[in-house]
Amino acid sequence: MGTLTPLAQIAPSAQNQTALTRRQKAAIIIRLAVSHGAEMSLQDLPDDLQVDLTRILGDMRPITRDTLHEVVEEFAVELEGLGLTFPRGVAGALSVLDGRISPHTAARLRKEAGVRQTGDPWERIAALDPQKLLPVIESESLEVSAIILSKLDISKAAELLGLLPGDKARRIAYAVSQTSSVTADALDRIGISLAAQLESVPDSVFEQGPAARVGAILNFSTASARDEVLTGLDETDRDFADEVRKAIFTFVNIPDRIAPRDIPKVVRELEQADLVTAIGGAVSEQEKRAAEYVLGNMSARLADSIRDEVADLGKVKPKDAEAAMNAVVAAIREMEAAGELLLIAGEEDQDG
Repeated sequence: MGTLTPLAQIAPSAQNQTALTRRQKAAIIIRLAVSHGAEMSLQDLPDDLQVDLTRILGDMRPITRDTLHEVVEEFAVELEGLGLTFPRGVAGALSVLDGRISPHTAARLRKEAGVRQTGDPWERIAALDPQKLLPVIESESLEVSAIILSKLDISKAAELLGLLPGDKARRIAYAVSQTSSVTADALDRIGISLAAQLESVPDSVFEQGPAARVGAILNFSTASARDEVLTGLDETDRDFADEVRKAIFTFVNIPDRIAPRDIPKVVRELEQADLVTAIGGAVSEQEKRAAEYVLGNMSARLADSIRDEVADLGKVKPKDAEAAMNAVVAAIREMEAAGELLLIAGEEDQDG
C-alpha cells in the first residue's frame, strides 16, 4: 500500500490500532475488501449505520501497514471465533425462512409483529405475475402505471400491456416517455407505496385457485354429478364454468392432455387390473377414443395382451368402470405432482 501517514491523521490522540473505534475498524475492513474487488452489499444494514460508515470512510486518512495488519488480524480472530449468526427480529427470521414456511404463516407473523416485506420493493413488484399486477395498473394514474411498466422485464411488460384495453394501453405507453424526470427518491417512495398495497392483500390460504379446486373435486365425481355441476355453473357464471372445465382432467381427456411418448410411462405406473377394467368399461365414444389412444401408444405386445384380458373380462359394470378410470386418473395426477409427467394445456379440453 506504499508509505502511509501516521494514524494521528485519523484520531489526533491515537497513534496505534487500539485507539480506533470498532466502526473505524469496520470501515478499514470494508475499504480493504472493496479495493481487492470484493462484492459487498451493505443495504441490509440499518440506515444510520450505513450513514456512519459512509461518513467514517470519508473522514479516514491513510494508516500505517502495521495498523492495517493489526486490524485485519483482530477481524480474523473474531471471525474464527464466530460459530453461527442468527437474524435479528421477526423480519430477519422471515427472510431466512422465505419459501420454507407457508405464505399464510409468514403473512400472519408479519401482521402480528408489524413487519413489512424487506428489501427493494421494486424487486418484489417485478417478480409478480402480470395478472396480479393488472388491478394495480387499472387503479393507478397513468404516470405511476408507466413507471411500473418501465420497471418490469420487457416480456412481462408486454404481457401486462396486452391485458389492458387498447386505449388505456396506448395512453400508458405514451406516459412512459414522460418518466425521464422521475427522481430516485420518488421512485423509491412509489415502490414502497405499491408494495404496501400489495402486502395489504392477504395471500390465499389455498395452494390452488377456485377453478382448480373445483376441477380437482369434479375429477373424481361421477359423470352425472360432474355434468350437473357444470350445467349449474354455466347458468351462474359462464366464465368460471369455462375455467373449471379447463382444470378438469378425466379419463376421456387423456388423448388431449398426455403426449403419446408419455403413455408407456403412465402404463408402467398403473395396476394392470385397473387399466384392463377401465378399457373394458369404455362405453361412450369419448371413452373408447381414450382407450384406443392408450392401447395405440404402448408396445404392440402389451396392447394385444390387454385386449385379450378385456375380452376375457366380459361386460364391466358401470360402477367398476368408473372406479377404474378414476384410479387411472389418480395415478396420472400423482405423476404430475411428482414432476414425472407434464400435462398438455389445451384451450378446449372436453369435460366428459
